[in-house]
Amino acid sequence: MEELLNRRIKNIQISGIRRFYNLVSQYKDAINLTIGQPDFETPTHVKDAAKIALDNNKTVYTHNAGILELRRAVSNYYKKYGIEYNPDDEIIITSGGSEAIYIALNTILDENSEVILPGPIYPGYEPVIKLCGAKPVFIDTTNHDFKLKAKLIKKHLTERTRCIIIPSPSNPTGIMLNKAELYEIIKLIKDKDIFILSDEIYSELTYDFEHVSIASFREVFDKTIVVNGLSKSHSMTGFRIGYTLAPKYISQEMIKLHQYINSCASSISQYAALEALTNGPLDPISMREEYKKRRDFVYERLLDIGFDVVKPNGAFYFFPSIKKFGLSSLEFATKLLEDKRVAVVPGDAFSPLGEGFIRISFASSMETLREGLNRIEDFINRL
Repeated sequence: MEELLNRRIKNIQISGIRRFYNLVSQYKDAINLTIGQPDFETPTHVKDAAKIALDNNKTVYTHNAGILELRRAVSNYYKKYGIEYNPDDEIIITSGGSEAIYIALNTILDENSEVILPGPIYPGYEPVIKLCGAKPVFIDTTNHDFKLKAKLIKKHLTERTRCIIIPSPSNPTGIMLNKAELYEIIKLIKDKDIFILSDEIYSELTYDFEHVSIASFREVFDKTIVVNGLSKSHSMTGFRIGYTLAPKYISQEMIKLHQYINSCASSISQYAALEALTNGPLDPISMREEYKKRRDFVYERLLDIGFDVVKPNGAFYFFPSIKKFGLSSLEFATKLLEDKRVAVVPGDAFSPLGEGFIRISFASSMETLREGLNRIEDFINRL
């Protein structure tokens, strides 16, 4: 019977991050620098709002697109980025950013469509693209400070290009595109029938300049789908609240898929998210300030150790090169785990273009980072 299973499902793989995480779980004493979630607690007032929602029996289905109050809060939140979305028909509350990506790509892609995306990149896009019958087209950004530049995109455009994915800030590199860099992309595609999927899940975690949403440019507003959520900004990964922002003509199609997959996002989580966005818009500030201290510390240590590394502008990751050490990404990460009990993510988990790199998360305490980097330095000195 196995031959009857969906071939597209059989042809995708479990995330390389998850595969290595399963290996790490066998080493209970390891320092874990693979973490892809904030190490801060969810703000108390947000947790209290979830408890109140439970006590008030807010445990029933909501509107498919989410409670209107939350959609209004998302709309108000995004005004700071210079964009206004109608909460009635341009915002959908989803079960995390992953579902948002899924319904967005399934809405805009057809068989044999091509999707341009930077490599290395978070592994959550490629499988969805393939499940749509479309083709991922990776652009090598490793010699361009991990930036998806217009001149690189131009070389890969074809008549089948349907979408460009722009994660800014990026996982795994932490790199952001500034206003000028985004505008170069806009000039290239503004007159082409190409959608933009702008993944802005780390928009609140920026260190050197403010986040700019490509949807804020009127030239491409009508062809842009924004994906965001509260997992990173308010340390709410387990609440599974994401959202899409897109023009009505796109949103009215995405909601169809969303309702059949999910009916609605968790009602309790929605009320917690409403509290986060209405009474906790400043919550990310203290986290961001602490992350910046860690970012600066880790950057200097990585340089001292001898890594070639690009300093991230956002998120909470470094993606240093290990090419000079003569090991593959998986070999390096495995030996580091076995010999020094430090866990990092092999770069090839982020597409083949991530080979020769590792991802180090600084979503850990300064004490943990200091000890982990000391062990990494000792490991490098013994290679």
